Amino acid sequence: MSVLRVSRILVLAMLALLGAWGIVASGSERTAVVLKFEGAVTPASADYIIRGINGAAERDAGIVIIEMDTPGGLDSSMRQIIRAIIDSPIPVATYVAPSGARAASAGTYILYASHVAAMAPSTHLGAATPVAIGGGGMPFGGRDDEGEDDSGGTARPPASAQEAKAINDAVAYIRGLAEMRGRNADWAERAVREAATLTSSAASRENVIDFTATSVEDLLEKSHGMTIQLGQAETVLETRGLTIEVVEPDWRTQLLAIITNPNVALIFMMVGVYGLIFEFMNPGTLVPGTIGGISLILGLYSLAVLPVSYAGVGLLILGLILMVAEAFAPSFGILGIGGAIAFVLGAAILFDTDVPGIEISWAVIGGVAASSLILTLIIARLALRSTRSKVVSGREELIGAMAEVLDWKGQKGHVFVHGERWQATADQAMIPGQPVRVVALDGLTLKIDTQGAQETPTG
Repeated sequence: MSVLRVSRILVLAMLALLGAWGIVASGSERTAVVLKFEGAVTPASADYIIRGINGAAERDAGIVIIEMDTPGGLDSSMRQIIRAIIDSPIPVATYVAPSGARAASAGTYILYASHVAAMAPSTHLGAATPVAIGGGGMPFGGRDDEGEDDSGGTARPPASAQEAKAINDAVAYIRGLAEMRGRNADWAERAVREAATLTSSAASRENVIDFTATSVEDLLEKSHGMTIQLGQAETVLETRGLTIEVVEPDWRTQLLAIITNPNVALIFMMVGVYGLIFEFMNPGTLVPGTIGGISLILGLYSLAVLPVSYAGVGLLILGLILMVAEAFAPSFGILGIGGAIAFVLGAAILFDTDVPGIEISWAVIGGVAASSLILTLIIARLALRSTRSKVVSGREELIGAMAEVLDWKGQKGHVFVHGERWQATADQAMIPGQPVRVVALDGLTLKIDTQGAQETPTG
């Protein structure tokens, strides 16, 4: 074997080894998965974060970073996120960013529950007092006081036993999270009882967060070597040099966010009701009924996952019933206008306006009310026109119709009208073939008269 041939074999073998090493190296490259969360804590955001954490765990990522800017949101969604963080087999860091962002209300709980808590400069957290609404549940809306370091008011005595229970439950919950992560539990209680807030620098000094970071890269650098409690064991973080991978919300999360928007839910309800009304008024059209049925189901799903007021739901349902009744039992607008008023009042109090991200726009309420009134006026006008128009079907339609006398004797005989032979009576004698007009109907006997009769009978 020649030297040249041996050299070629050695070169190919080295290239093959280098390629295999590169494949192994690329396959073992660990990543830092970044989940960008901005807005209210809702079922859509909870779904996005939970699936992001589970997906990162399946790929054995080095860490999950929740880049958060939230005014708060729903207690149920917040607790789902926190359970996913606590149960995560990989570290989860919550990073309040960019500058000017906040982790108010529910965001404070999520920050406390994370293995690593960090904030960008000029951010703040706190105001974690729960806000009760009429439909049950306890959304975390809180006030955003935009305060300086350690801001907050004096604890206000609970207005009721139910409010006291909710606040005490929230205090116990956030203190438990603080003790689990070794963070300032006393300030956490103040954030609930007094709606206290902190800036990022003050939060770092008060041991509310681990550190401040100017970027995700800075967070990875500062968290490297930290010892955290991951499950039942202590783990030392190795985050230096991790490849950053941003996971954006997919179509499912975006669709869920649209569906659970209170304004969209209200529009879905209206489209659903009107679609079914048009389908019932014109059976067999199919398109309005199909669209209406889908919209109504989506609207009801939204109301099921969002915290609503029972009084608002009751007024909403009453308004829908009255508007449907107007379509089938026209009352010249009385039912329709009453239904529109009930619907608007129900929509106005359907969701608590103190809960961030769970508000209904007055522009949407106004548009829904205007469309309802317009539809009611159209139905009322059609009903009025129908009462004034001539009857064109049924027994009553015979009155005023032209007929032809077939045979006659005295004041009785038979006439031919609308292709049928009818018994008839009159106050005078008639001649066969004479055109007459039907003036009344008594059972199966017509009363006829020659007054106003045309020369050529109909039928």
